[in-house]
Amino acid sequence: QVQLVESGGGLVQPGGSLRLSCSTSGITFSLYTMGWFRQAPGKQRELVAVITTGGNTNYADSVKGRFTISRDSAKSTVYLQMNSLKPEDTAVYYCNANRNVLRYWGQGTQVTVSS
Repeated sequence: QVQLVESGGGLVQPGGSLRLSCSTSGITFSLYTMGWFRQAPGKQRELVAVITTGGNTNYADSVKGRFTISRDSAKSTVYLQMNSLKPEDTAVYYCNANRNVLRYWGQGTQVTVSS
């Protein structure tokens, strides 16, 4: 059974930082491209960052220079380091695992940026 579990969300002030984690099980982690998506109320789900099996990364323009995606093969875990957070970063953040036609999602973790 495939399982992706996000953690690390919470309430933070503008300018603050959070690190999200996505632990995976039931997949061969090294074969999957991993990504972070987010969805704010009334908005479509959008891609935040992706990291390939080879460690290449790509980011949404809105988070470039502030967010960093990384992966730990030993822990089968992907991370999203979020710095200089803004109110517009407020959303539910979802972890994604992708391999060809296979795609899996976590349940999401809430990030709220507010003073």
